[in-house]
Amino acid sequence: MAQVPENSKEIELWLKLIRADEVGPVTFGRLLQRFGSVEAVLGTSVSGLMKVEGIGAKTAERIAASRDKFDSAAEVDRADKLGVWIVHMEDPRYPPALRKIYDPPPVLYIKGTLDRADNLAIGIVGCRRCSLYGQEQASRLAHLLAAAGFTIVSGMARGIDTAAHTGALAAQARTLAVQGCGLSRVFPPENAKLFELISASGACISELPTRAEPLAENFPPRNRIIAGLSLGTIVIEASLRSGAMITAQAALESNREVMAVPGKIDSPLSQGPHHLIKQGAKLVETVEDVMEALGYVGEQLKDQTALTAQETTAQVETPLFEATRFNLKGHEKTVYEALGKEPLHIDQIIADTNLPAGAVNAAVMSLRLKGLIKQLPGNLFSKR
Repeated sequence: MAQVPENSKEIELWLKLIRADEVGPVTFGRLLQRFGSVEAVLGTSVSGLMKVEGIGAKTAERIAASRDKFDSAAEVDRADKLGVWIVHMEDPRYPPALRKIYDPPPVLYIKGTLDRADNLAIGIVGCRRCSLYGQEQASRLAHLLAAAGFTIVSGMARGIDTAAHTGALAAQARTLAVQGCGLSRVFPPENAKLFELISASGACISELPTRAEPLAENFPPRNRIIAGLSLGTIVIEASLRSGAMITAQAALESNREVMAVPGKIDSPLSQGPHHLIKQGAKLVETVEDVMEALGYVGEQLKDQTALTAQETTAQVETPLFEATRFNLKGHEKTVYEALGKEPLHIDQIIADTNLPAGAVNAAVMSLRLKGLIKQLPGNLFSKR
């Protein structure tokens, strides 16, 4: 079991202040700027607190009355038992891109690790009730971007988020999941295994207390963290009023790139991405499109990702590359050669290849993520 990193210094003081009544990220930042340290804020009188922008008499009194109520020592102990460490925004380990947003979370709870490589991150978000097309595009783009060296950031929700994390994991790369609840909980519950896999190869992150429940009010603030951790955010299938669109707006407000994958013109799930494209978001089909959207950063990465940029089959009938580019071996090669343009049911593939069901399912997943085959309704598969 990997050793859990140490908490930031004075983390108990930071927890006391951020859990005080009326203290959110913006107010916390103003208090810290005014008094220079969290310890100084905790020792300031009501009249002193009132000198801070946006804090009147009643707010100052509520802050003063509640700033010692949160049992931060017990919270640190709970986190430690969960294998979670807590970092504050003055710690050099705190994600630098997130620190630059208007309202950065003063503290982050982390199950897993943060890495300098996470500075090169792309957010992928979308609706929970996505189509098969949306799921495939999320997995494919996440897989190819992760293979190119990007950390994939999403929210571990059902649908597009889960597909994005799964695509990154299949590339044996880093992925970060930002939760809208405390890290003693997993939401949705069926993603418990995914939670563990992400924690082992990246991190599950929250700004909320360990025991916080997944309430609806927690998710809009969560979305700003996804955008804040990322150089740019890709939206794949979303209604006009959705969490994914909130994430896109947060990205714009933080001067980050917004990208969108187009969908069917008659699908309600396409309304969000198409609206963003009309407003100037980069239309994304390939890794190369992402590179272009990232401007200078993308230019510096093009040499590294040239091959990956070609390894995509966004919306075309025939592959843009030969299967041999992936150096397919073993079960992947066997399953790929068994498929043609006519769809085959998974049971037929198993029969034709004479391979165990588990081996066929694993090979099919890998081939889908590489863009070599597509899945159709009814558990049918064919070459692209």
